[in-house]
Amino acid sequence: MKKRQWTSMWITLLAVVLVLSACGGTSAGTDSNSGSSGTENGGTASTTLTIAAATDIESFDPHNNNNTSSEAVLVNVFDYLVKNDSEQNKVPGLATSWEQVNDTTWRFKLREGVTFHNGDPFTSADVKYTIERVAKDETLKQNSYFKNIVEVKEVDEHTVDIITDGPDPLLLNRLSKMGAGILPAKYIEENGMDAFLKQPVGTGPYKFSKWTKDDRVVLVKNENYFDGEPKWNEVVFRVIPEASTRVSELLAGGVDVAASIPSTDIARIEGEADKKIVKAPIQRVLQLIFRQTEGSITADPKVREAIDLAIDKQGIVDSIAGGAGIVTRTSVTPGNFGADPSLYKTSLYDLEKAKQLLKEAGYAEGEAEMTISVSSQYKEQVEVVAAMLEQAGFKINMDVLEPSAFSERYSSKSFKEIFMIGIGNSLFDASNNYNRYMFEEAKGESDYNNPEVEKLLQSALVNMDPEAREKEYQQVQQIFAEERPAVYLYQMEGVYGTNARVNFTPRSDEMFYADEITPAAQ
Repeated sequence: MKKRQWTSMWITLLAVVLVLSACGGTSAGTDSNSGSSGTENGGTASTTLTIAAATDIESFDPHNNNNTSSEAVLVNVFDYLVKNDSEQNKVPGLATSWEQVNDTTWRFKLREGVTFHNGDPFTSADVKYTIERVAKDETLKQNSYFKNIVEVKEVDEHTVDIITDGPDPLLLNRLSKMGAGILPAKYIEENGMDAFLKQPVGTGPYKFSKWTKDDRVVLVKNENYFDGEPKWNEVVFRVIPEASTRVSELLAGGVDVAASIPSTDIARIEGEADKKIVKAPIQRVLQLIFRQTEGSITADPKVREAIDLAIDKQGIVDSIAGGAGIVTRTSVTPGNFGADPSLYKTSLYDLEKAKQLLKEAGYAEGEAEMTISVSSQYKEQVEVVAAMLEQAGFKINMDVLEPSAFSERYSSKSFKEIFMIGIGNSLFDASNNYNRYMFEEAKGESDYNNPEVEKLLQSALVNMDPEAREKEYQQVQQIFAEERPAVYLYQMEGVYGTNARVNFTPRSDEMFYADEITPAAQ
């Protein structure tokens, strides 16, 4: 690896970015007195927990959301048959036990005595309605994870058989993620989905109270929860896209937990006696995904390689991320099935070779023009990446979108040459990262097409031999390291600011289970 070449332009841009990131301020419409777990009325602990996140949920339909921010909220309203504990072990949820009957059938014993928030009893009919809905409705964003399920049979009121179209090594993983949130069949059949979305009903520890889009979600305690009385009377998820505003709200006492704290604000938060910073590795990998549609500049492998070599990933981690990240050439990080350790903690950086590759691809200085689309939460990272690429001779247009607008663009697969995104892994399996590159999934987004990769990915979906399946995914990663349908920047680390009045331990899956956040001893 050649010595880093920090040009004056790059240094100037970095300085500006860091200064802007450190600036505080409060945006219009925020309310620092929205309720937190502070003390009031002579020292009595409040029973409201307030969490600040950068992005809003997409809807209250757990089958039609496709981002971690949505699931982090919805896990408090909707239960799964199988649950991941904080160590990602599979534990009973609405199912108390399960067994594999044969290659295509799993039997689940359901918990008895559970009721939905509206009082309806939970039965096998709700499981059948829920799972078959997400498996058969191709318009739902979670459908791709469940479309291999062909039927749910009601064995009795509290027993179901889930039948797949072939062997499925991932069924339990699927049933412990957002698309498997159990819905109330009777309520929806009688009132319709539109009514449900206005007044959603689940079996979870917290009930819907209010959703003000792009502002906040308010949940209240479900006093009849099957797993014991929830810890908080009210849980508020506030949507605060600007990192500086999240920090200001934390410092002002308006929130108890604030996600995605910039590195430039860590010292300021730690300097407050009643505030602290907590960190944990997460499954999210920041990456650039390329369009390879015929005629697109990024369809040229030399251009993609030039992009990879022009970006100093470790420099981004050290500066913008404040060291909270690990460079990688794969998106399957340790802790996920199928990881290839040889591609982890490695990076390529060779600015001169990047310039040469761009020339070999037929582009003179400034002729290789591309647009990078990104959610505003990664604004600082995209600015630095753009500066690095321009050093190599690219001309970069930055398309910075508000999170909701980015989500809409993402769903419609309408990005131009490149989009930057942080992708997590709710399945904790390599398939979550790479199924987007299968022929049908890639259409319209990247248009990636490699028959060898397709064969490996299709095989891995039904391979019940863990050792052979792991090798298939590792082979895919080695191909991707050469072909670069995406350039992986770094595995992210979750950095949260908290009020010392609460105890909060981040999860690697980025979920906010409210009852795992407890009031600190007074």
